[in-house]
Amino acid sequence: MADSLGRLPPLSLESLRENYTKGGLLEEDCDRDPIAQFRKWFGEAKAAGLKEPNAMTLATADLDGKPSARIVLLKEISPEGLIFYTNYSSRKGQELELNPVAALVFYWAELERQVRVEGQVERVSREKSVAYAHGRPRGSQLGALVSHQSGIVSGGRDYLERKLKDVEVRYADTETEHLPVLSDWGGYCVFPRSFEFWQGRPNRLHDRLLYQKSGEGPWALVRLSP
Repeated sequence: MADSLGRLPPLSLESLRENYTKGGLLEEDCDRDPIAQFRKWFGEAKAAGLKEPNAMTLATADLDGKPSARIVLLKEISPEGLIFYTNYSSRKGQELELNPVAALVFYWAELERQVRVEGQVERVSREKSVAYAHGRPRGSQLGALVSHQSGIVSGGRDYLERKLKDVEVRYADTETEHLPVLSDWGGYCVFPRSFEFWQGRPNRLHDRLLYQKSGEGPWALVRLSP
């Protein structure tokens, strides 16, 4: 029950404990290239049947250092980095334009694993963004034409539904692969400067292996204390 000021009592979450037992991660078992190691773990997450193993937390910050985070979907693992797509005018897009660094987190609870990535961010080419856009389902492409992502919608849900119907009618005779792609929609690539691979272990002695890159030299691999 609430107290006299209407405040609810603290809710203890101490009972929500897990003892991680699914495996370990040793240095000698890791690929020297963290992107290759990430591809390996991602493949195992996909093979395990996890729902949207490409879902990742994307953290950005403005010029004052105020952070924001949200879940987005990884769409490509390239030799250079990790690629996702969004509206450049969204909050994350605006922050990345002003402060082009980001942190990513993948969490695969069923495998008791997480991966953290930090790096510089750059837009992918316009040609690559358009090619990707035209490969999306028709509904997703039309929705992107309607949404001014992160902007305030004053007309409620009905406004968005009406706008979608409008574009459906406007482009009814346009083939899916020829639908327009807004100039403020496209991809970003995160060029990693660090990867951390975390594997849950019993008694909270988790494995944490950190890859770091300095300049153009090779990746350095160290173990972090849990």
